[in-house]
Amino acid sequence: MIRRKHRQDDPVSFQITPMIDMTFLLLIFFMLTTQISKEKVKLDVALPAASAAITPDDLSNRDIINLDAEGNFYIANDQVTRDQLNAYLKQRFINAPPLRIYLRADKLTPSKTIRDFMKMATEAGATNVIFGSYSRP
Repeated sequence: MIRRKHRQDDPVSFQITPMIDMTFLLLIFFMLTTQISKEKVKLDVALPAASAAITPDDLSNRDIINLDAEGNFYIANDQVTRDQLNAYLKQRFINAPPLRIYLRADKLTPSKTIRDFMKMATEAGATNVIFGSYSRP
């Protein structure tokens, strides 16, 4: 009977360099996208406090509209008129429904301005509007 010698295969080496590269690329990607989404919310607005306030975790599918105490509207830190905002909301609904809005209104904003915005958003096709607020203990 002939015995065969078992040849040991070369040990399998695990290449970690490509994994490290991918990890750094993903890290950079998430850091950049986080910065971009924070830029939309950056405008200094004194949000009201509420005892039942819940901070949304994911704002990626929402249009962030800022409203300062004087009643000026901002989209991504750019001031817009009511007509421009109305056109933006209607176009946004046509391009990618459903229209979901995160409204960050200053606590000193007149309620009439907020009511007018809600009417405008509803007419544009908004299905879900949440209001920004701080949690009060």
